[in-house]
Amino acid sequence: MTLHPPIHGMREDEIETGLDAASIRHDFVQKLFFVLAKFPGVATRNDHYLALAHAVRDRVLHRWVRSARTYLEGAHRNVVYLSAEYLMGPQLAHNLLILGIEAAAREAMAGLGLDLDELIEHEEEPGLGNGGLGRLAACFMDSLATLDVPAIGHGLRYEFGIFDQEIRDGWQVERTDRWLRLGNPWEIRRYEIEHAVGFEGRTEHHTDEAGRDRVRWIPGRVVKGVPYDTPVLGYATTNADFLRLWSAVAAEEFHLEAFQVGDYWSAVDEKIRSENITKVLYPNDESPAGKQLRLEQQYFFVSCALQDCIRLLLHKVTIEAFADKFAIQLNDTHPSLAVVELMRLLIDVHGLGWDAAWAITTRAISYTNHTLLPEALDTWPLALFGRLLPRHLELVYEINRRFLDEVRARFPGDEARLARMSLIDERGAKSVRMANLATVASHTVNGVAALHSRLLRETVLRDFAEMFPERFTNVTNGVSPRRFVALANRGLTALITEAIGDAWLLDGERLRDLEPFANDAAFRERFRAVKRANKVALAAWLKGPLGVDLDPASLFDAQCKRIHEYKRQHLNLLHVIWLYDRLRCGEPVDLVPRTFLFAGKAAPAYRMAKLIIRLVHAVGETIERDPQARDLLRVVFAPNFNVKNAQRIYPAADLSEQISTAGMEASGTGNMKFALNGALTIGTLDGANVEIRDAVGGENFFLFGLTAEQVTARVGAGYDPRVELTRDAELARAIQAIGDGSFAPHDPSLFAPLVRTLVERDPFLVLADFRAYVECQRAVSQAFRDEDSWTRASIRNVARVGGFSSDRSIREYAERIWRASAVRIVR
Repeated sequence: MTLHPPIHGMREDEIETGLDAASIRHDFVQKLFFVLAKFPGVATRNDHYLALAHAVRDRVLHRWVRSARTYLEGAHRNVVYLSAEYLMGPQLAHNLLILGIEAAAREAMAGLGLDLDELIEHEEEPGLGNGGLGRLAACFMDSLATLDVPAIGHGLRYEFGIFDQEIRDGWQVERTDRWLRLGNPWEIRRYEIEHAVGFEGRTEHHTDEAGRDRVRWIPGRVVKGVPYDTPVLGYATTNADFLRLWSAVAAEEFHLEAFQVGDYWSAVDEKIRSENITKVLYPNDESPAGKQLRLEQQYFFVSCALQDCIRLLLHKVTIEAFADKFAIQLNDTHPSLAVVELMRLLIDVHGLGWDAAWAITTRAISYTNHTLLPEALDTWPLALFGRLLPRHLELVYEINRRFLDEVRARFPGDEARLARMSLIDERGAKSVRMANLATVASHTVNGVAALHSRLLRETVLRDFAEMFPERFTNVTNGVSPRRFVALANRGLTALITEAIGDAWLLDGERLRDLEPFANDAAFRERFRAVKRANKVALAAWLKGPLGVDLDPASLFDAQCKRIHEYKRQHLNLLHVIWLYDRLRCGEPVDLVPRTFLFAGKAAPAYRMAKLIIRLVHAVGETIERDPQARDLLRVVFAPNFNVKNAQRIYPAADLSEQISTAGMEASGTGNMKFALNGALTIGTLDGANVEIRDAVGGENFFLFGLTAEQVTARVGAGYDPRVELTRDAELARAIQAIGDGSFAPHDPSLFAPLVRTLVERDPFLVLADFRAYVECQRAVSQAFRDEDSWTRASIRNVARVGGFSSDRSIREYAERIWRASAVRIVR
């Protein structure tokens, strides 16, 4: 793309985007008429939403253009954040908050007879992520912009995002997430930019005029990537970064010759095959075709991102300056192909030698690991990798050869270590280990909580940590206080700001100033009133899909996260079943009225997770039919957990369930969101729970369960779950109730697979932690009875978890890993 000189006589300060109600109203009407071609008599609510969104977008773009100009003209180091997921959440309310124009927009809409809240609620959420990974990436983009760090987030523009979850007869049913069907006013298609991405084909080796060995990759097919940009504004600054999502299109979308002879399928076959790459988030990879599509997705977006970086770079300097200009962050293993793609671009396309290219690559790239679960670390069958990306496999082999020579020199004769550290897993059907590749090529590797980072060095990446100890560090995750308090919890935000001012929205540590108010009776009463209002609002919202009346005075006990066995929703259910069994049998039970709220999605192919969702509903329905129990216990499942729904749940929760098996959760961010909104945590010493407990104090955290070291020891000693059943008759009774059809009388064997897994293997030590969990829940009930004491602890939680802001995380990344400085925007 050629850059042209500025147009004579045109100045940015001539562009007016007023922030008052009259200006917003005027622009709204303009957008309705001249963008949407609608007039009041025929305009729908979607038209009204789009008109307001476009009016707000103009004000967003006004900031963005200034930022883009400053970054383009300067010699700043830019962060390039590569992530397969971004759960940005709804944009209208967030941008109104960041721009500080919500009150003006409300006045403007009211003057037109429209309700701003209805328009905000109408917005479709882009489901471009599966859970915590995507939401973390979104929080990081928010904080990068807020801290004035130049950054571009690169990812995939999935036409259909994470599925919409429906519940039918207690089962999860996946519906297509058609998030684009009514338009997306926040994105800008960049028609002038496109990058060719090759697949398959062959390589040709030759010698260039200087006598150097060179390789030419001749792809068998080519797909083009086109970008869609979404601006991301910083809070209390004029800065704006942006998210660039890539969509796949065919190199030639329509073959006229085939169409003319009646071969209509062939005429559009390439278009369909190409567009499939960005059709859906995380296609099921149980089939060979699904595996190939996932690999295509991962390569496609990193290739587009890196080609785009080089395009921008060469406007100003030469290719040798790549690592000076860009800090490339791999968000988990999904973007690990960036390593070999950058090497290919530097060597094959731009003519650098191996050593120069490797020096640039390792200086530019850093890697965040998000899991200790081996099955979650991407590996690709060697045959598939070689067929789809033949040049990249050659590069993997060469990187591996050179790296293993280093390992041999450092650890001579240790063949077992060589096998573990190799980029190629030679066992069985050979595969390429993407975590190993990312670790070898990165100048820094970080975990996302102190415990996770330690276990990463001691287990999954131990060999690498022994060889490169200086590469490993920790950056504990964080969440955006703008999204998850200021936007989600208006009542609490107003209360905090009245008490200590609004500086906490930029400096989470300022929340410490709130702590003395825990001893102020009037403040505690107002704090409880805010919580109760949030619980009333959540109960009203849930009544629609669930048809049940929830008691806001009950303890709202929430476990809201992806459904997975290691997160142990079934441990929570075993406690509910234990309580119900004691109530039914007339045995003494120390219980305050509780509403157990579950929410989360199970991966479509994860049968056991889906069965856990079915059990939640079965237990809830059984209790609902029992008049003796339902006044004390309610079990509900909030469908389609996403950012919008999470913003309703976090402010209303009294208790946050963070009960994963110790050593399994990398960090978690739901634990931080709940705590920031005043929920107390019941949890294991897993992930960021460890640091949250240290921050809030053990007296304000309900701790139970085995530690990570104890889990390892129990498993190593030959853990037998049947022993737990012989020791604990009440546990055995709860398991029996699940297995004998008590919760599924029409299909007594329905939950047999779940029972069998628990009794025969119990891989996540649910039964081992059951008794400690039950006793800890007794302590929760006792604490909740003392309203004042509970409120004090809740306020202290809010006051002491300000360090879990994503702003703090980004400062650490920028200073210690990226070496990227803040840049003030030129007005």
